Parts: sequence; C-alpha cells; structure tokens
Amino acid sequence: MPSRPESAPSSRPGYARSGPEIAASRPEAPASGTAAMPFHEALRAAIAASGLSLDRIEDRLLRRGTPVASATLSSWQSGRYQPERQRSLAALAVLEDVLRLPPGALTGLLGPPRPRGRWLPPDGDHPDLARAWSDHHDLTAALAALDTRWDDSLTRLSCHNRVDVDADRRVRSMTSRRLLRAEADGADRWIALYRLDAPGPLPYFSVAVPGRLGTVLELPQEGLVAAELLFDRPLARGETVIVDYTVEHRDPRPYSQRAETTIHVPMREHLLEVRFAKECLPRTCYSFRTNGLGPRPRAGRPREQRLRVDASGSVHAVALGAGPCRVGIRWVWG
Repeated sequence: MPSRPESAPSSRPGYARSGPEIAASRPEAPASGTAAMPFHEALRAAIAASGLSLDRIEDRLLRRGTPVASATLSSWQSGRYQPERQRSLAALAVLEDVLRLPPGALTGLLGPPRPRGRWLPPDGDHPDLARAWSDHHDLTAALAALDTRWDDSLTRLSCHNRVDVDADRRVRSMTSRRLLRAEADGADRWIALYRLDAPGPLPYFSVAVPGRLGTVLELPQEGLVAAELLFDRPLARGETVIVDYTVEHRDPRPYSQRAETTIHVPMREHLLEVRFAKECLPRTCYSFRTNGLGPRPRAGRPREQRLRVDASGSVHAVALGAGPCRVGIRWVWG
C-alpha cells in the first residue's frame, strides 16, 4: 500500500504502510506500583484505576480550591506537558489525594522542568513533521511549501484510520477520520502526509465537506505526498473539529502485507483498521509498535500481538496515549 500518513498508512512491495499513527492497546497498569513508570503513564494508570472521568476530577479539584482544566489533565497524562508552575504542583498534591494515592506518588515522578523560551521549538518533547518523516533525507526545506504552523497547537483527541485491501491483495484506499482540539486561536488547517515505501504513482487526497483541499505537495523521489486539509473557518481556542479524508491509489497499486501509522505527537486514542475483501483473507495478522521516529529510532524489537479477522473480514488495533512512535498491522497471505 501507500505510505504513512501522520495518521495515514503506507506500503512497500509486499507491504502497505500508513503514517497522526498502531499496535494493540497496552493494558493499563494499576495505580499501585507506579514508581517504576514515567509520570504521565503513572497518572494515566491512576486515573483509570479511580474510575473518575476527567470532568469529575476537574470538578473535585475546583471544589478544593486547586482548579485544573480537564484539557490540562489530558495533556499531563498523554505526556505532552507536565505540571511545572507552583500552582500546578500544588494542584498535583491535591490530585494525589483525589486519586487515593500516597503523598508524593506522582510528584516524585516528575522530571526536571522543560526549557522555556520563544526561540525553542514547541514543547521540545517530540519531533516536528519534517524530522518525523525524514527517514533518509531532510524534508525541512520541502515541507516549507506548506503552512505547518498550527501542527503543534492541535491536540489529537482521536483518530480512526481504515485501510481497504482488495481481492488482488492490494491496498485500494485509506480513509481517516480524526477529532482535533485547538489550543490557540486561529488554527485553520491540518497537514496530512502519506508515503509509499515502494516506487509508484503517488495517491491522491479527497476531503469530506465542510473541509476542502489546500496546497498539495508531491515528492516522487521520497514517495511522499503531503496536503493541507482546510477547515471551513479558523478555530477559537478550545474548539474541536472533525477532519475526514480519503487517500486513494492510482493503478497499479502496490501489493500489500502491512499498514503502518506515524504518530509524532502524543495522541489520546488511535484506531487502525484493515478491511480485507472477503474472497481473499490473510492467513494470520499481527499488530506491532516501534518506539521513536526519524532516521534513528530507538532500538528494540517491535512488540507484536496476534489479531483475529472478524466476520466482516476486518482486523483492528488500538493505541492509547501513544507517541512518538510507529504502530501498525502486518499480515501473512496463505
């Protein structure tokens, strides 16, 4: 199949790969024993164990005089931000009590404050689009043709990528539906990328209304196509938007054995689905996940989990609070 979209799949000869993003969801760790976890994972596990929604936690913190917005809590547990200011640290101590954790169970896991300053890249904890997609060559200059300034101010709340594989064992299309939230006024577009891992005609994008297609950048030598998906209007801070688009292949499409997504910014929920033609089902399927992005991702074998094809001819895998990483599904034909 095609490429990796930042939440779209991609392909190689013998394999398809998508690039926001999937491996089977990791089981949440219990609230106890969080000392061995990074702060954001321990917080996420404690919230899951408490049974409280983020809105209920927000309400309890407010009633105790230490207000923290549910959006901020979500950013903390995704790993995108961590509490650093005095007011946030005070609220974190109260949060430990709300979640029935021992004092210091979360505050003791905080790393050093992250550097601040207008000259620094946003957050400093994940690769930008160019670095995330620069497997072999630096794409910074090429991607400058697109308006990528809003990429870091759109929180990825959820994404569902669906890859359709036809009876010839080739990827026909990839559809993506995602929910984004603006963290600043003015965001008016989403940048989607898709890479072919094997030479061939680049696919084309179509966008569901009310969205529309902006600038499309094709880099045949990289097997990469990138597109601006324009919203119907600029968003105000806190507003959400649904982005719905399709990547469709021109003939000849690549023979596929894999679909992969690139998640370069932490995402709350990502679902990857592969739907096979019923007359041509694979023998086995596996979900996988590889941490790290760019030319030198972190070493280590991808974690894999076997998947079962359901009655509709589909398999799926979920990633919660994941990134930066690559996640996907691979299959073996009979």
